[in-house]
This record gives sequence, C-alpha cells and structure tokens, in this order.
Amino acid sequence: MSGFFDRNDTRSAKSREASLFKNLKTIVAVAKPRAAGLRAILRGAELATVERREDLARLPVLRKRDIERMRADDPPFGGLVAMRPGMLRRMTIDGPQGQVRDWWNCARALSAAGFTRDDIILNCFSYHLSASGHVVDEGAAELGCAVIPAGTARVEKKLEAIHALKPTAYCGEPEHLLQLLDHAANANCDVSSLKKAFFFGAYLSRHARAEIERRGIGARQAYVTSRHGVIAFETSLDDGRLNEGMIVNEGLIVEIVRPGTNTPAPDGEIGEVVVTRVNQDYPLLRVSTGDLSRVIPGASPCGRTGARIAGWLGRVGEETRIANRVLTPQHVLDLADRHACVRRMQIVVRREGQGDSVLLRAEGPDGDPQLPANLKRNLFDITGIEGDIEVVGAGVLDTKARLIADERR
Repeated sequence: MSGFFDRNDTRSAKSREASLFKNLKTIVAVAKPRAAGLRAILRGAELATVERREDLARLPVLRKRDIERMRADDPPFGGLVAMRPGMLRRMTIDGPQGQVRDWWNCARALSAAGFTRDDIILNCFSYHLSASGHVVDEGAAELGCAVIPAGTARVEKKLEAIHALKPTAYCGEPEHLLQLLDHAANANCDVSSLKKAFFFGAYLSRHARAEIERRGIGARQAYVTSRHGVIAFETSLDDGRLNEGMIVNEGLIVEIVRPGTNTPAPDGEIGEVVVTRVNQDYPLLRVSTGDLSRVIPGASPCGRTGARIAGWLGRVGEETRIANRVLTPQHVLDLADRHACVRRMQIVVRREGQGDSVLLRAEGPDGDPQLPANLKRNLFDITGIEGDIEVVGAGVLDTKARLIADERR
C-alpha cells in the first residue's frame, strides 16, 4: 500500500459504487426527518430505487440560485443541515463544519501531494470568515502534520516563521508562494526547507507550476469548494511525474451534466460539475459547483481506481468580452456539438495592436481538409466572431486548460 492513503484508494470501482449508494440511502434516511430542505428536494422521489449514478438523474440539480432561495426561506442553510446550528463546529457564509474528523476530506489529497506524517506546513490560507485555512488544518491533523497558522499575515512575518520554524511544506495560492520566494531572495532569507506545496482556490498555470518546481518545490493542486470539501486532487506517477487530470475524492459522487440541465453528459464531454456529498450532517444531493470539467475515461496510471476528471475548465455562464461581442464556455460546447470528430477545443483571445484576435484550437483527425473551413464557419455562426483556426494533433491541448484562454491580461 506504499504511496496510497488507505485501501480505499485501490478498491474496485464496483465496490466503491456499491458502498457510496448504500451509505447515501442510509444517511439520507437518518437526515431527512431533521432537514426540511432535504425533505422538500426528495418530495415525490423514490430514493430507495436509486441504486446507481444513472438513477440520480431523477433528482433535480441544485444550483446557486436554488440554494440562495432555500437559505432565504429557511436560514441559515436552507434546511439542508441535519444538525442544530449550536452543535456545529464552525459556520462560514458558504456552509457549516460538523463534528466529523477531517470534515472536508483533505488528508487524502495532502497525502497524494507527497505530504507525510511529521511534515510542518506553512498554512497561508485565510482563517477569517473562510473555510480554506481550516480545510488544511483538519487534513493535516488527520495526517499527523504540524501547522503554522500563517493565514494572511504580512510577508515579512511569514519569512520570519520560515527562518525560525523551518516548515517543509506550503499550503496556499500559487502566486503568493512565488511572492514569498521572491521576497526571500531579495532579503537573502533561507527558505530552502520548503520542499512541497499544495494549492487550491486559484488556478495553477503551467508557467507558475514550472517556476515553482524550478525552485525545488514540488507543486500539486486540488479542486475544492467550502461546501463539498476536496472534490478531486492531483496525483503522481511512479517516477514522480504529474498524472493527467485529478482523482475524484472518496465519499463523493461526481457527475458531469450538460450545462443548465439534469442530463448527464457522456464521458469525455465537457459539462457542468454536479456533486453529491455522502455526509451524515450535511448530505448534499446533486449540487452544482457552477464549474466546468470532463471525465477522463479509463483507469488512472497512478494506481488509484477512483474516477478522473480534468480539473477546473472554467465557469458556467462565464463571459469574455471581445469588442461588442460576448463569448462564453457554452459557445465552445455548442461548437463541439457540431463537430463530433474533434476531441477537444479551446478558444484563445489575444491583443494584437489596437484590436483583439481570436484563435480556435481544435484536436481533430488528420487528413480532413474541410475541417478548418467548417470550424471557421460554425465559429462565426455561433458567436458572430471571425477567428483563425488551428487544428492540432491528439494530446496537444492541456486537459486542465480553460475553454476560453484570455491572454490579453
């Protein structure tokens, strides 16, 4: 079991699914009498017949506007929490923390990032009106790591802590770590004790990862929300290289649905991330994160048997303005629907001179001379934007890149 957090990492997919749905029905049966909002969602639904993820499509997807309405009608959490507020451990604007250890299931992700017992973590996530700092603290305690609660302290104070306490790991946003390293270099401060880093909450670009690793720090990220906890996390291959995509965390049922609908999308198709959290205090049934991702088919070469997703690929309804036009990820999805032969697409927006340029990059089949012209025509038909087309080979586009890459900033 070396390299894995526990036996659940490598159990069969069939065993995992059976356990998830058995636990889901048990937990909901206990929580339903205590949570009015949960009862309202399940009204008219036969949860007893939900035996597999295909059956979940009978339940509605809860989106941000739905939860806001429920919370307004039944504060503070819309009747979705199966505990009295006074019994909760913590409360933030986005959600509660119950009494279960490692509430946000962060320890498994930290372990996959190379964190081990006796690591000392410089935790630069905020602790104030935010779950982020506590997400790391809970996972670190479960794993057996000490934590320096740096939070949002000044850079100079953090450098003093690094010099005095010699942390081996960093948790926070990637740009802040680069800022710390730059300040340390200018101040001639030794920060060589830092060997690994764990990020969430901000996109880790390919450039930032390369720069961090160039300075001798291993960089891994996770996909986290304060409501669901750690949804998925990066892993490494046997030789230490980064594995493609992210492994879905235990205790969660993650679906990719066609944006704005209840309908599951086929594996490999980009869609809206919907999460069911199997948690006894805060059971969440088909709650949308508002983010876009896709399932990566096939077994993960890292040895873990959980499903893989491509990580964060943008927001549903996100807008990119180009002159007097508005471009959204849905436009890219609509374009992909017209070209089934294209495996992956990305629109790149750049500033050229006094104007903006649009480039559609598409992983398409070799030897189709009509594809560029068809893509160009459909791009204009869907968006009203004239753009250039670049057809590339399989695997060229970054699976974790956003559908729309705005490089003007």
